[in-house]
Amino acid sequence: MKTRVFSFLFFSLLFFSGISFGQLKIGYVDSKTILSKIPDAQDAKLKLDGLIRDWQAELNKMEAAKKVKQDDFDRRKLIMTDQTKIELETAIKNLDKQINDYRDKKFGTNGELFQKQEELMKPVQNKVFNAIQEVAKKEDLDFVFDRSASISILYAKDKYDITPQVMDLLKLQ
Repeated sequence: MKTRVFSFLFFSLLFFSGISFGQLKIGYVDSKTILSKIPDAQDAKLKLDGLIRDWQAELNKMEAAKKVKQDDFDRRKLIMTDQTKIELETAIKNLDKQINDYRDKKFGTNGELFQKQEELMKPVQNKVFNAIQEVAKKEDLDFVFDRSASISILYAKDKYDITPQVMDLLKLQ
């Protein structure tokens, strides 16, 4: 008796949830396309690329200085005193630590690059997000996916693509 009641409830739930899923309206958007058309996003990308280039150049200088010191050490280690060897090895290790610290400070998970990217892109992303929300509400969509994000859409009918409407709302073309 319990299994019949349970089975009835299970299939009823499955049936009614199937009905509600049949009425869902889904759209998708390609945020990369939209962001590529927004001048503020392009300016932010140029600024970030400039910072990356500068920071990478500084890293390259630091690594070159370490390489010179390491090569000098390798050439002269046979004629050095033990005290000099220890001092140079310590200096090389310190340079290596400085390089790693600089790399983490600039490019790490909470580094300056991440913070600057957040600072420059947040207003643009909010603008796009608000436009997507407005179009989704106007079209009475239940879900909107981003085709350029990590969620992959293997197939989608073009009629569900709201990218053009979001771009119209943002006055992009």
